Amino acid sequence: MNDKKKRFLITSLLVLLISGSAYTPPDEGMFPLSELKKVDLHQAGLKIDQKEIYNPDSNSVSLVDALVRVGGCTGSFVSNEGLIITNHHCAFSAVQLASTPENDYLDKGFVAHTRESEIEAKGLTCRITDSYEDVSKDILSSVLNVTDPASRIRVINAEMKKLAIDAEAQDSTIEAEVSEMFIGKTYVLFRYKTIKDVRLVYVPSRNVGEFGGETDNWVWPRHTGDFSFMRAYVAPDGSSAKYSKNNVPYQPRKFLKVNANGVEENDFVFILGYPGKTFRHRPAQFIQYQQDFLLPYVSNLYTFQNEVMTEAGKKDKATDLKLSTRIKRNANVLKNYTGKLKGLKGLDLVASKVKEDQDLAQYINENVDLKAKYGSLMGDIDDLYKLINSDVYRDMWFDQIYKSTNLLDIARQINVFKAQVAAEPLSNRNKFFALNSLLLQKNMNDKYESYDSDADKNILTRMLTDASKLPTNQKVKVLNTQILKGFSTQDQIEKFVSSKFLYTRLKDQDFVIKTILRTPASLMSYNDPLLIFERDISDQINSLKPEKDRRDGVLNKLMGDYVAVKEQFKKQDFIPDANSTLRLTYGYVRGFSPADASYMQPFTTIKGMLDKGSSDNPEFTYPTAIKQLWLAKDFGAFIKKDLNDVPVSFLYNLDTTGGNSGSPVMNNQGELIGVNFDRAYEATINDYAWNENYSRSIGVDIRYVLWIASKVDHADFLLKEMGVLN
Repeated sequence: MNDKKKRFLITSLLVLLISGSAYTPPDEGMFPLSELKKVDLHQAGLKIDQKEIYNPDSNSVSLVDALVRVGGCTGSFVSNEGLIITNHHCAFSAVQLASTPENDYLDKGFVAHTRESEIEAKGLTCRITDSYEDVSKDILSSVLNVTDPASRIRVINAEMKKLAIDAEAQDSTIEAEVSEMFIGKTYVLFRYKTIKDVRLVYVPSRNVGEFGGETDNWVWPRHTGDFSFMRAYVAPDGSSAKYSKNNVPYQPRKFLKVNANGVEENDFVFILGYPGKTFRHRPAQFIQYQQDFLLPYVSNLYTFQNEVMTEAGKKDKATDLKLSTRIKRNANVLKNYTGKLKGLKGLDLVASKVKEDQDLAQYINENVDLKAKYGSLMGDIDDLYKLINSDVYRDMWFDQIYKSTNLLDIARQINVFKAQVAAEPLSNRNKFFALNSLLLQKNMNDKYESYDSDADKNILTRMLTDASKLPTNQKVKVLNTQILKGFSTQDQIEKFVSSKFLYTRLKDQDFVIKTILRTPASLMSYNDPLLIFERDISDQINSLKPEKDRRDGVLNKLMGDYVAVKEQFKKQDFIPDANSTLRLTYGYVRGFSPADASYMQPFTTIKGMLDKGSSDNPEFTYPTAIKQLWLAKDFGAFIKKDLNDVPVSFLYNLDTTGGNSGSPVMNNQGELIGVNFDRAYEATINDYAWNENYSRSIGVDIRYVLWIASKVDHADFLLKEMGVLN
């Protein structure tokens, strides 16, 4: 029997032993800190005290103290000098902003051998969870006597905001936020420490950090070195401060120990992180909405946008760099949505949700008390979604118009600020303007940095063309008032867009800042064809808002009742859907079988990368040093002996979603052994349903991270700082 067959037999036996034991991992598990006491991690394989992961005693230090939220991703401290490890794609936008055609860090990578040479990570901050508190009673008691749906949602939002403001008033060093855990049912106040000065320390070259590109995105086997290192800085007194040369490295309460030995197949692993959003406690109508409307619409639109931006980027290197983050984000969403559509249809999830909801309705109707309280629930949900679907295309268009066109969003921001200044008493306008104009400039700067006139014009033309084809009851009014005026020709739309971009002064950032935003008077007196056009769009959005608020209020109440009665029906407490708050998920390093007669091994190697590189696909290029080192078998201490190679990526059956990017993957001792960065294509449906058979997440193996840092980019100083090298 050869080694490969032996490994497969051992794996099969271990899977049988685990599945046949008394312990069965939960089907779903993005556990909030408050729910960890309900989980027996020792039985699952954890070797340290569970309180070492999270200890509610505010004076105790635990692993959660090493976790940070970096932008929309997760990161973790790996030294007592504020060193953070996260994903390459999480640092992508900051690297893009730091790059120029002369110093293209995005393409060539970046290594700061001294603290002085570390570069500001523009646009990124770190957020650390300080504490949390259940405030459901406070929120729900405020709407006990509120029957109007729109008023209900306004009161809830106002109470959430008030509780956050009160918490910040009690402690000026924190930022507070109330998160809705279950819609209309449970609310938690989170207190966060925010670090404003974050710097790039080490980012591998793009052909390491993005190896495989879109070809391999959401795909296994994977060979992407999706990692980067940053450092958090604070003022000399330890307080949070914006970027300054006088700032000093932040000293975290806890940092993760790096285990350079990695893990083996079927080892217990767990993740702490900030997963974005999941939708597992929603009715069949919501899944149908996603499948029939939202996912196809956005996929089609983003495909067009990326074609336009890719073409625009061919003009010159500066434009290519400017648009790279937008293209990457779109491409990631696009492939994710395509995978979700495939999964939804493959699993026929809508049909299974319909059956589940029918069983729930029967359960309600068979119980006198439940029928009295929830008898109309399922019918009310159905009626609400019929209403939502009746103008869905117009709503999706409005949701995308400002995301699609940067210059139009700049016009929106100026118009909003103009209205805010106008609403202030004359005696207070100068003060209000001075306090808020710099923030407006910063927000607009983010848009200008990824703005290209040709791309914006083509995308706006597409958006207006789509609007002209909307059903009669879903029309965008500005098309008739400013563009078509009773006619319907593509030529009119194209001339309108060209004219607006020709005459608007908003495309000149210098003019906007130095002339329009010079004083309150200059802002109030300035007008522009694009500002007028945007105002008509926002007027219609605002006119629709009362009905949208009413629907949101109805949905809030219905979903609270839906989850409450469903928990009774299922005889279990549900884990709240992900909502960007700190969560734990756990499981095992495991391969899977995505199709008949196939089995995906849980580790990839450098050899696999070289095999891909032998193709003509430009996304499979890699640094020549990698092949030279591999041929010399120069693996150092980072070899996985049974593979006789350095492991690049690995699979595990943990429950992750967007926002878990950069999450530390830890072993049974709570040591860092990898960095989460993706899911297998079959697991894109995790947002709606998780299953052991197909849900696999992907991490970059810490051995590959260390090997690339040491052997390829000669960043041994980082290995020393992390305690890997003496």
